[in-house]
Amino acid sequence: MRLQDLIAYQKSFKLAMEIFEISKKFPKEEKYSLTDQIRRSSRSVNANIAESYAKRIYQKHFINKLTDSDGENLETQTWLEFAKECRYIEKEKFDSLLDESIQIGKLIHYMIRNPVKFGSK
Repeated sequence: MRLQDLIAYQKSFKLAMEIFEISKKFPKEEKYSLTDQIRRSSRSVNANIAESYAKRIYQKHFINKLTDSDGENLETQTWLEFAKECRYIEKEKFDSLLDESIQIGKLIHYMIRNPVKFGSK
């Protein structure tokens, strides 16, 4: 199986790209704070899944990188809340993005609980 075939990878990449597009509309004064933070954390979810997959032969490394990914996913949810409360995104959009992030979290947790299914020993 290729990394790009993992559903968690596909969904986290899609969410990061959606956040990138939405964050283009954030105010300029948020460029070095909220905009930068939400883009980086959402991309890190995906990047840490990639790193975990590269290290899947070593179960502890695999799980460690996945827990990093899970942490970045929760950080992304926090930044989404700030964006909603600052009225940079509508509640409906927030709900949609949050739901996607929650689904990604469930996939990450599945991978953590079932490392052998992903080639970890």
